[in-house]
Amino acid sequence: MEKRTLTLALMDPPYESANSTTALRIISAALDQGINVNVFAYEGAVCLPLKDQAPHANPVKGTSIDEEEHPTTKAFVSSLLAMGNDKPRLTWVNCGLCVDERGAANAVDGVRRGSPADFFKMVGESTNTLVIPTK
Repeated sequence: MEKRTLTLALMDPPYESANSTTALRIISAALDQGINVNVFAYEGAVCLPLKDQAPHANPVKGTSIDEEEHPTTKAFVSSLLAMGNDKPRLTWVNCGLCVDERGAANAVDGVRRGSPADFFKMVGESTNTLVIPTK
């Protein structure tokens, strides 16, 4: 049986819409099913794996950082990269132009810098491609 590969193009920044969370769930489900996954993060999505994200307390509810357990997308991305470290494989590429525009170069380990040419190559090598655009 031929190894299946899913490529996703993501554009939404973290915490702005359900698109990012949905994409991370799709990636997780594909890896769970043994499907290789390529991610090309474009525009604001290059901030999904940003190391500088920090959980926060919730003063409205009066909860501390520990009590709030605020998830960060960098933690989700790191977990997915750990899942897809070998077989199935997860490749995460951040658009370098978008990274530079947003000052988002400090990504978690396993994310590499690339260009739209990487996305073109990923699509050509994939069984299926899903583009999750912004609004």
